Amino acid sequence: MATGLTDAPYRLASRQTFALAAKRAIDIAGSALGLVLLAPVLPVVALLVRLEDGGPVIYRRRVVGRNGEFDAYKFRSMCRLADEMLGSDARLMREFARNYKLANDPRVTRIGRLLRSSSLDELPQLVNVLLGQMSLVGPRMITRAELAKYGESGRTLLTVRPGMTGYWQTEKRQRAPYEERVQMDMYYIRNWSLLFDLRILLKTPWAVIKGEGAC
Repeated sequence: MATGLTDAPYRLASRQTFALAAKRAIDIAGSALGLVLLAPVLPVVALLVRLEDGGPVIYRRRVVGRNGEFDAYKFRSMCRLADEMLGSDARLMREFARNYKLANDPRVTRIGRLLRSSSLDELPQLVNVLLGQMSLVGPRMITRAELAKYGESGRTLLTVRPGMTGYWQTEKRQRAPYEERVQMDMYYIRNWSLLFDLRILLKTPWAVIKGEGAC
């Protein structure tokens, strides 16, 4: 049996394996509990979205993750013709190409603004977490096209599951420029620990309550 310094790589690998297994167990327990506790809320939110304009309740955003592309679920917060509106407005397209977000997005519905400011639009992602496509805490989810903006860091990003909340969301929310979001995601991945996740989870409700913009 190896002893002394020769044991170090094995012990480190074992601790990492245990920590990752614990993270997944927390994801399963947390998402399942969340879906149960929020069972009375979800139908109400769905009804409000439907009553806004009669369109679909759930929006499926095609994003990339550790195991390839998948549909991330959200309560729809934009009008039914959101993609057409974006494609027909050159100014909006330029802004979207820079940040993959619009500061004052005209496509967002009245109920959508409420859902975004409270992060209620992201509750369906608990299903993605339960399925193992996302984690409660992780880097922000991005599309295949957006991956190009990460450069070499894109490979690092795809080694972990995207999160419902994360480091940059709790620290700066919308205030962070795109390049800084990328750097903060990389910092999270390279310095990840269960304690780091716990700190982010504890800070998330306060970040939402402060109302500094949707993630």
